[in-house]
Amino acid sequence: MKSNQYDIVVFGATSFVGKLICEYMIKQFTTDEVSWVLAGRSESKLNELKSSLGDKAKDMPIIVVNATDLEGLKTMCNQAKVIMSTVGPYDLYGETLIQACVETGTDYCDLTGEPHWIKKMLESYEEQAIKSGARIVHCTGFDSIPSDLGVYYTQREAQKQFGNTCTDIKMRIKNMRGGASGGTIATALNIAKEIKKDPKVRRDLVNPYSLCPKDHGFKTRQNPVKLEFDDSFKTWVGPFFMSSINTRIVHRSNALTDKSYGENFHYSEGVMTGKGFKGKTRARSIYWGLAAFFAGAGFGPIRAFLGRFVLPKPGEGPSPKAQKEGFYDFRFVGTTDAGQEIRTKVHGDMDPGYGSTAKIIGQAAVCLAKEVSTDVKGGFWTPATILGDNLIDRLNAHSGVTFEVLEN
Repeated sequence: MKSNQYDIVVFGATSFVGKLICEYMIKQFTTDEVSWVLAGRSESKLNELKSSLGDKAKDMPIIVVNATDLEGLKTMCNQAKVIMSTVGPYDLYGETLIQACVETGTDYCDLTGEPHWIKKMLESYEEQAIKSGARIVHCTGFDSIPSDLGVYYTQREAQKQFGNTCTDIKMRIKNMRGGASGGTIATALNIAKEIKKDPKVRRDLVNPYSLCPKDHGFKTRQNPVKLEFDDSFKTWVGPFFMSSINTRIVHRSNALTDKSYGENFHYSEGVMTGKGFKGKTRARSIYWGLAAFFAGAGFGPIRAFLGRFVLPKPGEGPSPKAQKEGFYDFRFVGTTDAGQEIRTKVHGDMDPGYGSTAKIIGQAAVCLAKEVSTDVKGGFWTPATILGDNLIDRLNAHSGVTFEVLEN
């Protein structure tokens, strides 16, 4: 029987990013504002985390449950409005919780950046989520909220200025400091493994509309950034390693809103590398570096070597000082069919993979629990389509993530 006695359960609370989320939430929200609890598989680690959070957490309940225990997860879900999951790679550890949320009609958000896994969840559980009323929202961290809400915000402001939306939007990373998390690296290694063994995963990862409903009708050719000179920003650009998930979430947002961005909407993401020969060389290095990583990681021995000796492991992360010194600066330029142009900016004040992500998903979960109408039907949503303006307002006010229109 569903009681919804808690607003939010933080599942995977003792992971590196889970701890950051809990530290943020204990500072940001009083128990009168938001009731939330810690959950994970280790009782001792949960109690240790609870103690580290101070007096405000002394009466906070904990829930001990394993990611593969369906009945235990359903019991947990029945106590909460929203389950926030940090337990990845989700392709390895995430499906049972999705099943539990869908079967109990419980809302859910996570930090996944795995398009092939989201595709599998859509195929397996979307119809059941619609029936049960569970609102499932993937990608509520650095991937893909700055991109998804950045496009949503740009289109909203274009509509205000021009009375029309943009048929083309480019997102370019002007600057960013902060490395990928251990969990993100583990995800990338798993994706490389899946690409190698499953042709369907490979096909889905080259299809920009793979997460859109089957009847989406989009035919516009999307051209991912490889190595090019961008006339809009007067700089060379290389590929952004998270564009494979971000672009698909953006296109799903367009599809779920009845093609509000337009049937012929085009979107791309890239990293600015500068002008001239040096800029071109940096862009080429990014392109070949990413190509070499995924080619090499497709082979088991190389993947094992990278995971064991080279790359950060899940649970590892930067120091508090490094988190505070990190940031990111995304620039968007949108163009309408009439040639009108709008430029916007999304800026985060901490490192993207940890400090900023912790604040983003914390606000996303509270927004889902507190501000999404019960009239909103169940199903698989994107951040922009279910959280939209409410989350933008929250991020601007409380998370160090700002959205603004720039002068051309």
